[in-house]
Amino acid sequence: MGKAKNERAAGFIPDYDHLFSEEVVKNGKVKNKFISKLIALNIWPILLSCLIYIVQFSPVIITPLFISDIINVATVAIAENVGATSDIMIRIATDSAVIVFFILLNVPTTRLRFYVASKMLRRTSAGVKSAVIKKLQGLSITYHKDMESGKIQSKFLRDTESFDTFFNLLVHNVFTNVISVIMATVVAFVKSGYVSLFFLLVIPINVGMSFLFRKKIKTKAREFRLNNENMGARITTMIEMMPVIKAHGLEATEYNSVRAYISKVENSGVSLDRTIGHFGALNWVVNTLLGAVCVVFCVFLALNRVIEIGDVVLYQSLFTTISSYVSSLIAIYPQIATGVEGANSLSELMNAKDVEISLGKSEFERIEGNVKFDHVCYHYPGSHKAVLSDVSLDVKKGECIAIVGSSGSGKTTLVNMVIGLLKPTSGKLFIDGKSIDDYNLSEYRHNISVVPQNAVLFSGTIKDNITYGLDKYTDEDVKRVVSLANVDEFLPELPNGIDTNVGERGDKLSGGQRQRVTIARALIRNPKILILDEATSALDNVSEFHVQKAISESVKGRTTFIVAHRLSTIRGADRIVVMEEGRIVEIGDYNELMAKRGKFYELKVLSDINTKAAEEGLNQGL
Repeated sequence: MGKAKNERAAGFIPDYDHLFSEEVVKNGKVKNKFISKLIALNIWPILLSCLIYIVQFSPVIITPLFISDIINVATVAIAENVGATSDIMIRIATDSAVIVFFILLNVPTTRLRFYVASKMLRRTSAGVKSAVIKKLQGLSITYHKDMESGKIQSKFLRDTESFDTFFNLLVHNVFTNVISVIMATVVAFVKSGYVSLFFLLVIPINVGMSFLFRKKIKTKAREFRLNNENMGARITTMIEMMPVIKAHGLEATEYNSVRAYISKVENSGVSLDRTIGHFGALNWVVNTLLGAVCVVFCVFLALNRVIEIGDVVLYQSLFTTISSYVSSLIAIYPQIATGVEGANSLSELMNAKDVEISLGKSEFERIEGNVKFDHVCYHYPGSHKAVLSDVSLDVKKGECIAIVGSSGSGKTTLVNMVIGLLKPTSGKLFIDGKSIDDYNLSEYRHNISVVPQNAVLFSGTIKDNITYGLDKYTDEDVKRVVSLANVDEFLPELPNGIDTNVGERGDKLSGGQRQRVTIARALIRNPKILILDEATSALDNVSEFHVQKAISESVKGRTTFIVAHRLSTIRGADRIVVMEEGRIVEIGDYNELMAKRGKFYELKVLSDINTKAAEEGLNQGL
């Protein structure tokens, strides 16, 4: 009990992952019953909310019921010319008191119902969003590459919002409206079977109209969602490509390209709105006509003494209640359809199979750093072209391995396997003699640090970026890695030193400065395996010299993989692995490979030519 109380106090968010699981139904089809499971999970607060609503809604029924009684009493008194007798006044006063009581009762019951419902709805919303975020964290890197980031953002932002709206409508509108219609129909049936039969015509007519438009609205809603996802993905790409767009003067071209996607969203949105508008207009016309017919019908019954004159007010009020709540149910159908489509979209994401599975895998404190590739092959899903072919490499702990080769030779794929981002299509990768498949990847990666080719920083201070994800560190740890990565060389130039905000994605720092911050971030974790994926490619010659010196010191005692672009930077590597078309074609130290005059020698000569040409071009430009 104490634990549950503490969880609520801490803003406990439920785990809804299991609700998205798919099931095989009777006809053999696979269906996702997420919505029904979610309702079942919250059945008690939903039922409590509905029970409170019955009391909350009672004034809508009670008021016309007692008003009709007051009118009937007054009508009889006038017809019999008895005047305002004490019995009549007591009855009118009693009816009035009951009306006032139930009207006042609406305030506390409304507040109570919204408290119960809101608490459940907010918790549910948080649970769904949390489950989606958790899933995104667990999906493999190949899924994220195949699924454009804009589409993923749309699924999280737009689809979770659509589902939130849907579930709110379900609790606050659908369930309550159904209860309202049932209560009004029951009262009408008790008072007069004839009138209640007329009332029942409202429901099939409105339901029939919803079926008439259901398929079309669902199709339009799906088309609108997909166009929004595509537009989001395209805009995200445009933002990421902004430096290239401006550098080549392609603003107008890019604007027209994105505008075409916006136009598709506009057209599909207009089509959806027109369908909803047509549906709403037809619904209003039909129910307004039925309301007028109801008045004439009740007056006819009163003239023929089937009902009392005061009951005309009651039945008109009940009919208006039934009609308005049924119409409301029908009117929100498009939003319901959009919400269901959002839930289906989230289910697609939550049931994606391309995930990293760590549950039940081995956990450990530290690894030693022995890495062995045993006849490893790899090709991307949906492609038969091998990115790696029969790669075998045995790396001992503390060894520094440089990986070189032309673009597309498989260098980055190789180190991505060490990180655990990619799994061998065939063959095995062993870490300390155990298959990487047997490790809990999240725990395993605590032993690894990666410096990517493109520096990745977030909006925050330099210190925040260096210590990202760490709970325990000292100022001395920070100072040590700042010095090792040569970050201290440019700190005096910044307004607040290490506490300077780097801006969004580190835009306030130069490319070389950003890269040195990422190197410091890697080193502060004191990893057993260090991976440098062309880490010095963004540095100038002076910065590169200092960082290389820092790296040379930091690699001692740890297994290091260096993917190198500048071949002059890997002279100190214990071994150099030369790759070509996904295969290892040469292995040796720098001097051995240069003396061999093979593939590495060719790459080194070409690298020297390119470096010299670049330097001459720079000098001429100056």
